[in-house]
Amino acid sequence: MSVKVNIENLVQELQNGEEQALATIYDMYADALYGLILKIVKDDGLAQDILQDCFVKIWQKAQTYDASKGSFFTWMLNVCRNKSIDELRKVDRHRKGKDEIGHATDYQKQGIERNIDTIGLKDIVDDLPDDQKLIVEYLYFKGYTQQETSDELNIPLGTVKSRSRMAIKALKDSFVIVLLIWIQKNI
Repeated sequence: MSVKVNIENLVQELQNGEEQALATIYDMYADALYGLILKIVKDDGLAQDILQDCFVKIWQKAQTYDASKGSFFTWMLNVCRNKSIDELRKVDRHRKGKDEIGHATDYQKQGIERNIDTIGLKDIVDDLPDDQKLIVEYLYFKGYTQQETSDELNIPLGTVKSRSRMAIKALKDSFVIVLLIWIQKNI
């Protein structure tokens, strides 16, 4: 014989800070919420960690649940969905940063970085203002992300982005000139 639980009473108990209510809710919904999280992040260990974080958040934020906006289960689904997406973005940003650094390392192994002098790139970069040259060196020659460059140089991310844009525009203009000269010499 199964015991029917009144979810409204259970939510009220949770909002009153009763730990047993959280345990009951966990038993009732953990599997379904885990399934949603796993579907988003596609990693069992990460999904388990996120589920635990979500139940901590559910415990801490239970007072913010508003029954007029939807069911408690829907509210929990949204908590889990949002947390899963946030964690997935963190993992992707971290992975992207490592990939960029990895690509820079691959280029170094192949000697490609050394070949930048062959087309005069180093001379063109050297003509940039020092603040822009430093950003280009970190972003393109060392393989740092914009955030890593910001952290390493202890300057705001917006400054890194602005200097990068200005440097790219200056480099683009210089490349047009270099390309025209090269074409004239080789025709």
